[in-house]
Amino acid sequence: MKRVVVLGSTGSIGESALRVIEALPKQLQVVGLAAERSIDRLLEQAERYGVTKVAVANPAAAELFTRQAPPNIAVFSGADGIAELAAIDEADIVLCAVVGVSGLRPVMTALQSGTDVALATKEVLVAAGKTVMETAAKNGARILPVDSEHNAIFQCIDGKPKESIKRIILTASGGPFAQQPKIDFGSVSVNEALSHPRWNMGKKVTVDSATLMNKGLEIMEAHWLFDIPLDSIDVVIHPESIIHSLVEFTDGSMLAQLSLPDMRFAIQHTLTYPERMDGGLPTLNLIKAGALHFQEPDEDKFPCLRLARQVAKTGGTLPAVLSAANEVAVQKFLDGKISFSGIWETIESVINEHSVTADPTMDDVIAADSWARKTAGEM
Repeated sequence: MKRVVVLGSTGSIGESALRVIEALPKQLQVVGLAAERSIDRLLEQAERYGVTKVAVANPAAAELFTRQAPPNIAVFSGADGIAELAAIDEADIVLCAVVGVSGLRPVMTALQSGTDVALATKEVLVAAGKTVMETAAKNGARILPVDSEHNAIFQCIDGKPKESIKRIILTASGGPFAQQPKIDFGSVSVNEALSHPRWNMGKKVTVDSATLMNKGLEIMEAHWLFDIPLDSIDVVIHPESIIHSLVEFTDGSMLAQLSLPDMRFAIQHTLTYPERMDGGLPTLNLIKAGALHFQEPDEDKFPCLRLARQVAKTGGTLPAVLSAANEVAVQKFLDGKISFSGIWETIESVINEHSVTADPTMDDVIAADSWARKTAGEM
């Protein structure tokens, strides 16, 4: 029995994780739940799974939750509360699915406690990859990737020596726009950007998929997770989203991981690793899947991918700035304050204004994140 804390339990990944846990009641148990402010759903989850430790990031929402919750539920409040929940002794693994760099602190506290982390929050490694990976190694904790692409790579490498790896190939669905030859990005609506053809995800991640920023962030994430040079990480558009990523080895062989586009596959793999179990997930029928297609991404059409590659090579505090500026710009687009193309225009303006700290401390990363949010918000 593995005991699991789910951070971001009311979001898309969190809900999928709870479905995985419910399907494997003899192997997995929820011992902690955390959300930003969706207290009604959080209370339903706590009661359904018998959870007695809950964290609410928004202090006002936490106070309201405390008044509504049964007396046997301990409520942790604010960012301190999320971090405290991530470090509880009962946890064998912490699944982090909160949005943005807010996941950094609870991930660090879990790792410092020697607890494994199932990581779905790309921005944690984007902003502070070196520090996070060093902390995991120092405390004997593992970071198990929940992103379908990185989970696929993890499965393909499966303990093989780093020297045998020639290249990592991240697959991208391309979102709703990669297959459209001509499109006016300045007039793209929110509904169009959120109409993902394959995946059911949260709004922020769905917009990142539409801009291909998700692939830029994933390049940086893969670099830290697998200690692979940036120049050895490629991206290919694969609209069917059946192959979740590939690894090319020095002998010319390639290994790929395939499954239906359902996040439960990657979530279940991380939560049950190193075992494989039958969680009742749907089987891939290759005959019905039919032909699989691949194409090179157009970085002129999708400037976010180009910007992310540039930022990754510069390093320092710049990845944290890119990630924070993107988060603000995406929310501005969702709120109708800027156009779709305004997302990458905002990001580029912010990164061009930033003075990079080459070897940042955690405080430097947090300060860069705050600066980028403020700067992007004022544009």
